Amino acid sequence: MDEYSDINGYTPSIVTGKPLELGGSEGREAATGRGTAIITREAAKSWEIDLTKSKVIIQGFGNVGSYAAKFLNEYGCKIIGVSDINGAIFDNDGIDIESLLAYQENSRTIKGFNNYELISNEELLTKKCDFLIPAALGSAINTGNVDNINCKIIIEAANGPVTGNAAVNLWKRKIPIIPDILTNAGGVTVSYFEWVQNLQQFKWTESEVNMKLESKMVEAYKCVYDMKVAKNTPMRIAAFMVAIDRVSNAYKLRVG
Repeated sequence: MDEYSDINGYTPSIVTGKPLELGGSEGREAATGRGTAIITREAAKSWEIDLTKSKVIIQGFGNVGSYAAKFLNEYGCKIIGVSDINGAIFDNDGIDIESLLAYQENSRTIKGFNNYELISNEELLTKKCDFLIPAALGSAINTGNVDNINCKIIIEAANGPVTGNAAVNLWKRKIPIIPDILTNAGGVTVSYFEWVQNLQQFKWTESEVNMKLESKMVEAYKCVYDMKVAKNTPMRIAAFMVAIDRVSNAYKLRVG
């Protein structure tokens, strides 16, 4: 038994994502979607897109996609399309996200909400928008549909939603991809915060967690974007370069 275990062997810091009553962190449920929204906001600054005039499409309306929609809506974005397993709804004038979130909570689907135009998930990906956020499946954007992608920036909220060959195509077309290891890092960041709180045996408020997450995500974005500019390379490659540099430098310091 170590210093963080009680007499029954309860060691909360060994696992994260716990209920609040068992040592979980405030803000963990929304963290991945919140981080996605923060990264989208920072990308808008870098590519000089007015967030309050931007149009956003989100493929996937689960935990990540729904929270991303909530926070982007609060930032002033117009969410024009969202989808779930039953299909997608689209309205170029914008979807009432607050009402949709309430509807989904009761119905467990977006299908049938307010008689919006119902289209396929595949068609949703090809609609014109400023930010396309694939937040559902891996390889959603691939060589079969990449030529029809019609957005200014792709924000990877799912794990690996853009295949390697599709990424090359998009790079040639000057459509930036903000990579998943940066975009959806909000969840693991707050999991780290949960671990720290457990070790300290001290709980942070939700506002403290959100403030710390904001700081981490903005800092991470800046590091990757600065590398992208310095090396004239895609954001995905820049993210790996930053990560490898950090591991390499830490290893050199450890082994002398």
